[in-house]
Amino acid sequence: MDLSNLKPAEGSVSKGKRIGRGQGSGRGGTSTRGHKGAQSRSGYSHKRGFEGGQMPLYRRVPKGGFKNFNRVEYRGINIDALQKLAETKGIHVFDIEVLINNGLAQKVDLIKILGRGELTAKIDVKAHGFSESAKKAIEANGGVATII
Repeated sequence: MDLSNLKPAEGSVSKGKRIGRGQGSGRGGTSTRGHKGAQSRSGYSHKRGFEGGQMPLYRRVPKGGFKNFNRVEYRGINIDALQKLAETKGIHVFDIEVLINNGLAQKVDLIKILGRGELTAKIDVKAHGFSESAKKAIEANGGVATII
């Protein structure tokens, strides 16, 4: 047994039906395409979403909403996450590099510090934005909140 004499099992592979090869084949004449119309002609191709002249789904379903292309998306990081890092890793100065290295943000993110949780450590934070409650919590412990 080697690769040169491998072949499929007997009867498992059948030849495709040859359409349009005369009346004797049983698939001559219109060659399974019906009579007349665009789909019977050669070179026919329909548009994506075409439903035979019926109003297509993408036009029946109403469009909704509004997408503000001037919106600025921030990655929110709560102060409880900073407190946890301060306790476990002893970090007290948080800038973009530190947050990226600890998996809290990615390089492309704009970072906003949010106020959920308790903060007991004195930390210095540099970020693109701060919520009022986060800024108060950081400064209440003697830390510094710097906007980049």
